[in-house]
Amino acid sequence: MTELCDLTASELRRMIGRKDISPVELVESCIDRIESVDAQLNAMVTKSYERARAEARKAEQAVVDGEELGLLHGLPVGIKDLEATAEIRTTSGSKLYADNVPARDQGVVANIREAGGIILGKTNTPEFGAGANTRNLVFGATGNPFDPVKTCGGSSGGSAVALATGMVPLASGSDYGGSLRTPASFCGVVGIRPSPGVVAAEGRPVGLLPFSVLGPMGRTVDDAYMLLQAQAGTDPHDPFSIAPLPDLYSPLEQADLGSIRAMITPDLGSAAMSNAYRSIFAERSGLFRHHFAAAIDASPDFTEGDNCFEVLRGVNFVAAHGARVRDHRNDLSPNVVDNVDRGLAYSLANVAEAHLQQSRIARAWLDLFEDIDVVICPAASSTPFPHDQWSVGEIDGKAMETYMRWLGITYLPTMALACGVALPCGLDQAGMPFGIQVLSAPGNDRLVAEVARALESVLQGHDATRRPLPNLESLRS
Repeated sequence: MTELCDLTASELRRMIGRKDISPVELVESCIDRIESVDAQLNAMVTKSYERARAEARKAEQAVVDGEELGLLHGLPVGIKDLEATAEIRTTSGSKLYADNVPARDQGVVANIREAGGIILGKTNTPEFGAGANTRNLVFGATGNPFDPVKTCGGSSGGSAVALATGMVPLASGSDYGGSLRTPASFCGVVGIRPSPGVVAAEGRPVGLLPFSVLGPMGRTVDDAYMLLQAQAGTDPHDPFSIAPLPDLYSPLEQADLGSIRAMITPDLGSAAMSNAYRSIFAERSGLFRHHFAAAIDASPDFTEGDNCFEVLRGVNFVAAHGARVRDHRNDLSPNVVDNVDRGLAYSLANVAEAHLQQSRIARAWLDLFEDIDVVICPAASSTPFPHDQWSVGEIDGKAMETYMRWLGITYLPTMALACGVALPCGLDQAGMPFGIQVLSAPGNDRLVAEVARALESVLQGHDATRRPLPNLESLRS
């Protein structure tokens, strides 16, 4: 029997509006699910049950009274533990902030509350979001719901796990080098990386570097996009914050794939990619490429992307965490320390050249879309690895030059300021979720969502590509 917590957010919101279910029932269903499976996974690291219950009762009364209901009215939401939540512990996965309880909500969280969302708890993340393995020194590792000894990806791993297992119907995330997209791929859910400025990020450490964005996660494209609509907004403290285009708020439609020109690439031309994932992508793309007006086998030019990403990421980490590494090195995770140390080793000339490289990449990316509409590629380079290791050290016997290099398939589009959607595409050879990305030029947020929604429908029609579901019974404590 399907439980309330397993239904899509879109369906649940309609049922609340029709008075078919109460927000109180829904919150209790989600709490029951957390309590039954999270002991095996460690996704929801801080719970806010009593406050959520009180808010659910108020949401129920609003429905009874016929009040105008917000977009997310009565829907439980998991908030990534990098985002400040009023009176709910926010640790950033760091021992330095293990007892931090903010006095006020970050803007994006306030927007979710204003839309009627109910914050059920905080989801696990690597320290300060550094790394694609959700593991930290405060809470430990979060397991993959398809195999709890393996990583769920990161840095929005706790959110992805909570979604995949029905702990919450919606969850927030953030994305720099793939922090939304990698865990979405590893856990069989949807993650949207918006264009810079669509969701205000007033807390971004270096305000003039637009690469880190806040965004939504859900079990379907419709769900994730609904959360994006709630998250979107402006804030004068984010210099990239812009008034969203009016069409962002209109109901999401489904693109006619027969009018869409797609570039299909297994590795974006230069990203590390396992032979197994190349093979899977070739097989899976063969099931949907004929739906497009054109499916062009080609790749963008990202030859400068690895250096560009690593140098500019180093700048960001030195600015944000340099003092912490200087004063508290032994209390920080290896990924945080590595990023800062690498950043400090770069010269001004290195940084200047990286900015020039990024500009060339972004302009070349824009030029692509004179002839195509979207780029489609894998959302990860290899199958999930054991979570007791920090990252992927080699792929098919080739050593990765840095701990980040295996993430090229997601961080290269970041350097182009791309917007994109990661969505499930069946299981890989190891029985773990496999995901793909739909990417486009910045500002094409609605286009990528509508193409992803149409592609999602195609993928659901094939046994090999439909969204996989974890075995919940094996996870119950």
